[in-house]
Amino acid sequence: MKKRMTVVIASLLASGAASAGMGDDPLLSMVRIDQFESRQTDGDDPWVWNVQGWVGYDLNKVWFKTEGERVGGETEEAEVQLLYGRAVAPFWDLQAGWRRDLRPEPSRDWLVLGIQGLAPYWFEVDAAVFLGKDGRTAARLDAEYEILFTQRLVLTPEVELNFYGKDDPAAGIGSGLSKMDLGLRLRYEIRREFAPYVGVNWTRTFGTTADLVRASGGESTDVQWVVGLRAWF
Repeated sequence: MKKRMTVVIASLLASGAASAGMGDDPLLSMVRIDQFESRQTDGDDPWVWNVQGWVGYDLNKVWFKTEGERVGGETEEAEVQLLYGRAVAPFWDLQAGWRRDLRPEPSRDWLVLGIQGLAPYWFEVDAAVFLGKDGRTAARLDAEYEILFTQRLVLTPEVELNFYGKDDPAAGIGSGLSKMDLGLRLRYEIRREFAPYVGVNWTRTFGTTADLVRASGGESTDVQWVVGLRAWF
């Protein structure tokens, strides 16, 4: 979530619009499909999506983010976020707003405070803390890096960590480090805006979350081969 190339391109678009006489701070927008993929498993293969977009100006933007998973025609995980973003440094946005976990039920609502941008050495980072009802708290860190083999062939390692402040058995969540995803995806950019990819994704749950997953008949660790598409417009 977090692509340096699209960030740079957005800046160039703004500069181009200004030079074309559209004003120093034109209204721009972008939608980015970071992941739209099928993951190969022993049972029904899940479809996973991770999409975000924004509309706004150089300093102020409205962000939309969604991610989730469908298995066997049923949505097992789904989340949406609506955020206000304010540029606080070159390539860094401070974000605040609302998140809703639609699946699994019961749904949960959270206040969001996060930061997204490019760390030194071009690591792409999206970090946030979440505050929910009844004293619920959570945090998420998502980081990735792009390794260019050629101008079109790109390898992307990625890690996502999810933490929770207290047990939430109804949602299948335990306190502490709840879940970690490690991904490695190799894409070929047919165009900058359109890139199919293949890769592998490793998921592990921890502590009480792992106990709840096993109690429901699942596995606490899973390795999945993935085939997908990444695009932006």
